[in-house]
Amino acid sequence: MWKRAVCTKDCPDTCGLLVKVENGRIVSVKGDPDHPYTTGFICKKAGFFPEHIHSPKRITTPLKRTGPKGSGRFEPMGWDEAMKEVAFRMKTVSSEFGPEAILPYSFAGHMGLVHRHAGHAFFNRLGASGLDYTICGPAASAGFEASLGKGPSTEIQWASQSDYIIIWGSNTLTTNVHAWPFFNKARKAGATLIVIDPYRNRTAQEADVHVMIKPGTDAALALSMMHIIIEQDLIDHNFIARKTIGFEKLNLRAAEYPPARAADICGISEEMIVRLAEGYGRAKAPYIRTGWGPARQLKGGMAMRTIALLPALVGAFDKPGGGITRSLGGAPSDLRALTRPDLRPSSTRTVNMVELGHALTRLDNPPIKMLYVYLSNPAVVAPQSRDVLKGLAREDLFVVVQEMFRTDTTHYADIILPGASFLETTDLYRAYGHNYIQMARPVIPPVGQSRPTLAIFQDLAARLGFKEDVFSLSEMNCIENFLLDASPFMEGVDAEMVKSGKPVRLNIPPNPYAHGFTTPSGKVEFFSQAMADQGLDPLPDGEPLRDPDGGDRYPLEFITPPHHLFLNSAFNEINSIREQAGPAKVMIHPETARVRSITNGDPVRVFNDRGECRFLAHVTNDTQAGLLVAEGLHWPSLSPGGGANQLTSQRLTDMGNTCAFHCNRVEIAPLAMTTTSITR
Repeated sequence: MWKRAVCTKDCPDTCGLLVKVENGRIVSVKGDPDHPYTTGFICKKAGFFPEHIHSPKRITTPLKRTGPKGSGRFEPMGWDEAMKEVAFRMKTVSSEFGPEAILPYSFAGHMGLVHRHAGHAFFNRLGASGLDYTICGPAASAGFEASLGKGPSTEIQWASQSDYIIIWGSNTLTTNVHAWPFFNKARKAGATLIVIDPYRNRTAQEADVHVMIKPGTDAALALSMMHIIIEQDLIDHNFIARKTIGFEKLNLRAAEYPPARAADICGISEEMIVRLAEGYGRAKAPYIRTGWGPARQLKGGMAMRTIALLPALVGAFDKPGGGITRSLGGAPSDLRALTRPDLRPSSTRTVNMVELGHALTRLDNPPIKMLYVYLSNPAVVAPQSRDVLKGLAREDLFVVVQEMFRTDTTHYADIILPGASFLETTDLYRAYGHNYIQMARPVIPPVGQSRPTLAIFQDLAARLGFKEDVFSLSEMNCIENFLLDASPFMEGVDAEMVKSGKPVRLNIPPNPYAHGFTTPSGKVEFFSQAMADQGLDPLPDGEPLRDPDGGDRYPLEFITPPHHLFLNSAFNEINSIREQAGPAKVMIHPETARVRSITNGDPVRVFNDRGECRFLAHVTNDTQAGLLVAEGLHWPSLSPGGGANQLTSQRLTDMGNTCAFHCNRVEIAPLAMTTTSITR
């Protein structure tokens, strides 16, 4: 029997799935051909969901630590015993140190609205330290919103009418594959496809032109494009006069970035910059698809703000097929009935999740004495992981982890609670790559003794005596509350159609900018008074900021873009995928390798003051001299020597307080075969 489902992974596509079930087991997964956006095909990873759900490695009963922290030694325990212990620890920590000594840590391991947010009301009511969920998108959002305002951006399908498409900092064929058919449709009609990215990824290999800029120089390139577009009078005077503010000030700033200066900053030729600007400025309907790459820098917010201004210069928002896409969907948006922020004491502190290592090793008054992890794997995904692991190893820190598999984080748990998968729960899914919402019901019962996230937190709430109605809501109660969302994007949405499990379009036009912008002025803000009021530069700024730690001792840049077979740290648990991915590799340019006596396939160590990790060298022209590229997040426990986030910093971005994952300076050196267990 085939049953309808929705992929829960942290991916903009949020695919409609069909799941074949035989004798209570999932035997096959394929794309739902009736989904209007994902149209019946899925990525390679999703095809492995049967192995994921029914893996013999899956945790199916609560576990209690029996060995030292980090040893990974556990024994089974019953649910009642486990929950009694967790509740007891919460009470004793709260009594001795105050509830702020308890820290929840979660993120996007499950993208359904119910279960992703199921713990928020509990920890608000408990009075635990709040978590600032900033590890991924807030820098991109803040920069984009400073220029264009909040809300969904240009629909990806709209781009099929474009004649000039720029994919800026996104490996679309890996991270947004369902956008590709719309880009290809435009190309078949004559459109040019440009990819701007520091290395030649899968998408760049398929582009008409690849602009291989240095990391962190996106704003300089965008400003130089503006310089040329203005100088050659390729601007849309009418649009600028009617729908923008601050053009004269922008003109002065863009004049500071002639092609010669930008070429030096970006590491590309002047001719390339001129070609790119002229192509964009002369296009009938230019379109930009931004990824999150440009925002993963210390000045990532400014990078995204600057890129977002380009369409306004040429009036692209008024042209069918033109515009810019960052994020879509966004409704339902009122989650307060589930998250209950009103239950949180007003004086409760907030911990930025980027700074978990600092929180676990340095935070005081009170220190973190209990960590509750769910829907995340911080031992792998959090930056400066040496500090994170040091904190997790504290014997005086009680760690609870809700998980499906033994991850690097569970190694440090005191209690592990087996979580149910997305195919065993009911939830409502909104996307950030298209404008449809969809509900999914379980296709099988929970495997073993695994439990849904909502049920776990409701059990804990009962044990702690929390009486508020939110702690007795069912999954469907939550979903019905979401469907009452007052957002204009929910107007006209057929609630019964949603409950039937079919994808339903939100009330969002393909070009949401047709009726204006949600900035304070209601216009595109070349000059932002709101930024000036925050003490930030109100104009775009193209001067890059490199990783300041370590100074000139670490001359190489290091970025960690997505791997085609992983999604953040997910899918490492599937043997078949991990075998196809092979050992962790680092891309290195032939010249960078030559001067360090590194040859293809050599085991190497990449290091800075924050830590070191080990890879196999992949000597290739797909990266540039001076830039190392390590795709994906291999679990350190499965890739000897440590994960890539040993090398990343807890420093926060200029806007949005996000992690600058792609702003790292490092060095690389050969590693003698006798000192490593990495195999070729």
